[in-house]
Amino acid sequence: MVKKQKIALAIRHVAFEDLGLFERVLEAAGYQVRYLEAGMDELTWIEPLGPDLLIILGGPISANDEVRFPFIHDELTLLETRMHAGMPTLGVCLGAQLMARALGGKVTPGSRNEIGWAPLSLSEAGMDSPLRHLAPEKTPVLHWHGDICEVPDDVDVLASTAITPVQAFRFKKSLALQFHPEVTVHGLERWYIGHLGEIEQTPGLSVEGLRENTQRYGYNMDIYGVAFLEEWLDQL
Repeated sequence: MVKKQKIALAIRHVAFEDLGLFERVLEAAGYQVRYLEAGMDELTWIEPLGPDLLIILGGPISANDEVRFPFIHDELTLLETRMHAGMPTLGVCLGAQLMARALGGKVTPGSRNEIGWAPLSLSEAGMDSPLRHLAPEKTPVLHWHGDICEVPDDVDVLASTAITPVQAFRFKKSLALQFHPEVTVHGLERWYIGHLGEIEQTPGLSVEGLRENTQRYGYNMDIYGVAFLEEWLDQL
């Protein structure tokens, strides 16, 4: 009997914010990776409980802006059904914010943009999860967001930073990450182009500074980011 191949379906909002190093980890774990493009592909065609793993990636828009971007409503509907059913779901940055809204939480502007490499603070639940591979004594991680999210009381908060109280949370088999452990050193060169306006409007930030810190810390994701995702997939 032929074993059915697992499907990891990723919804992408901008081309350069892709799965990065996560793609090869997923493929090594036996997943066939497929992308759908928000704003171009029809997301209502997705069967909420169909993909073995659903991944909602990042993007430079607000999780609250379904008036200008109606596909956000489609993503929220998809996430609400899937997450409450206990189906494996992973959200990164915008994806995490959409997951928070789908659970009844809120997304609001933070006190300032949080962009650059900085360590996480893990809760007790976070240290007892695959996120321990990204503990502050091991590596900083890349942050790139302006909004923050609030989550209901029945959601486990796993990580935070000084200006972002919810950097990661867990609900059943769903995991949401406000930060970006999927990035690669080479792939971030596209981010510097695509997000140049945001970089130049953020005090104290520059392409040169981001590139220098990425050279210093980015290769850690090849070790710790991979270990995190491998363990999380194993637990599924």
